[in-house]
Amino acid sequence: MEDSNELVQKQSWLNRNWKWLIPSGCLTLLVLVALFIGGVFYEVTSVLKDSEAYKESMIAVENNKLVVEKLGSPVETDGMLSGTVTSHNNIRTCDVQVPLKGPKGKGTLFVVGEKRGTWKYSEMSVYIENTNEKIDLLQK
Repeated sequence: MEDSNELVQKQSWLNRNWKWLIPSGCLTLLVLVALFIGGVFYEVTSVLKDSEAYKESMIAVENNKLVVEKLGSPVETDGMLSGTVTSHNNIRTCDVQVPLKGPKGKGTLFVVGEKRGTWKYSEMSVYIENTNEKIDLLQK
């Protein structure tokens, strides 16, 4: 009579462990994709926040008495910036929307401009959500 141990075939590692390997592999792939997308969003936001147009417009917001009156102090960014800052043949352009918040309310900063040596803005305004009011930051 043959030994019963000889009849049992050894299974490969993959055949023994496929039930946890496939889900964990899929989960790892999803985490890597999420990290990549998060990294892209972080990089885009960093580029927009580092632009001169963003910095100048935030200074204009903080120094505008009407915006501070409507939103309260301090006025901060609220969420993700959107828009573009491009450069072509030493000419930079920007079209950026910045969500703002303060203790009294929320708003959106709109900045459109072009740089040929210095920035020239065609629009720099804040839309106040509570009052549906638009405040032009370019008017003196």
